[in-house]
Amino acid sequence: MPAHAGAIAARVPAHVRHLLERLWAGGHAAYVVGGSLRDALLGLEASDWDVATDARPDRIQALFPGSHYENRYGTVLVPGGDGHDVEVTTFRRDHRYADHRRPDDVTFGDDLEEDLRRRDFTVNALAWGMPGLTAPGPAGSVLSAQEPALIDTCDGLADLRNGILRAVGDPLQRFDEDALRLLRAARLAAQLGFEIEPGTEAAMRTCAPLVRHLSHERIGLELRKLLRSPDPVRGLRILADTGILEVAIPELAEQRGLPQNKAPGMDCWEHTLATVGAARRLRRDDDVLLLAALFHDAGKPRTMNGGHFLGHEFVGAEIADRILRRMAFPGDESARVLHLIRHHMFNYDPSWSDAAVRRLVQRVGADAIDDLLTLREADNLGSGQQADEGHLVELRRRIAEQQRRGFPLSVADLAVDGNDLQRELGLAPGPIIGRLLERLLDSAIADPARNTYRQSISDARAWAAELAGRAGKTGQEDAT
Repeated sequence: MPAHAGAIAARVPAHVRHLLERLWAGGHAAYVVGGSLRDALLGLEASDWDVATDARPDRIQALFPGSHYENRYGTVLVPGGDGHDVEVTTFRRDHRYADHRRPDDVTFGDDLEEDLRRRDFTVNALAWGMPGLTAPGPAGSVLSAQEPALIDTCDGLADLRNGILRAVGDPLQRFDEDALRLLRAARLAAQLGFEIEPGTEAAMRTCAPLVRHLSHERIGLELRKLLRSPDPVRGLRILADTGILEVAIPELAEQRGLPQNKAPGMDCWEHTLATVGAARRLRRDDDVLLLAALFHDAGKPRTMNGGHFLGHEFVGAEIADRILRRMAFPGDESARVLHLIRHHMFNYDPSWSDAAVRRLVQRVGADAIDDLLTLREADNLGSGQQADEGHLVELRRRIAEQQRRGFPLSVADLAVDGNDLQRELGLAPGPIIGRLLERLLDSAIADPARNTYRQSISDARAWAAELAGRAGKTGQEDAT
């Protein structure tokens, strides 16, 4: 951590510093606050810089033309030089939180310390800045002997140094005010590697039922941030141990205590956590892989029968679909996650023919096969096995070899199309065209050398005659 306030100045982006200076020059106190300052102190990359000031919203808008004031909580969005808006919020005092998310009303104030005391965690209740410049100077300018200072009224620096996440003041009150802080605590612990202070953690257990007041979309946003953190397993375990998971994503909480034949002493939930951790190590920023790892065994509690989980991949995909829909995850992303879950129970054997390898790729899709194998690696590691369990290295090699040689994956890759079949075989448009193309595709996957125009027309002509003969025979049987 920077040893003094002056070291912070180098980390504050130029456009944020310019914003502060304009407020100072206007005679207003202004401070960088919140998570961006916390991350800067930790030497982490900081973003979404927030500023607190004694200037009222109308004054902020006057100082920054083009800014927008769209709420009643004192936050004005000022366009930033990096293309991101800076949130500039008037010092305030919050009142009752009837919905456990937003204050019913706020009172604007002039006291920085009072503003900091209403924040969530001590490490977020730090400020860097100074009061407005008020001393008269030459040619109408303003001068001040002051330099920006680091303000710490809640002992946030000590908690930052010690890696402690502690609620400001009474943790029960902080969580009752805003239930999203319950999820944020788990997420910040995962992001920063911090321990949650015992009193704060106890309050999380008490206040866990308040999560039901949050929108599913907000829960989804926090889940995504948690999974992207350096240690998502830590955050997920905190959610489960405090009872928050049971309220936020009850389908996942069903895995706790569910026995399975994985690593000794590992229930289904611990296996899921281990799989998520492995996925995070294998691919750091792959949201689809992380979500698939999280939900890949969601169907096991609903399919358990005599120690087996027959069809859990399909039930799990249905459960994941419901969860991702209610959390408003993008449809294309969800579709990729569900696809991996449905197919994650494949069983490869070295005795497979090359055609069998090609059929696996065709069934899963060339764009998803690598993701599926990586999910299986994470599943293996999450089961206490080697990543290569099931001959995955060999399977990857064989898939790459077949892809280098080339083979059709869909009817669009065939040497002929429906128009060719109609013209060459004298067929009218109808279901027979589709059936012939599917049969040609299956034949070409079994033997890619057959995917030529001449061979395909020859095969289709024979199959068309065969289909016509079957149709005629069926008609005669019906007549008798």
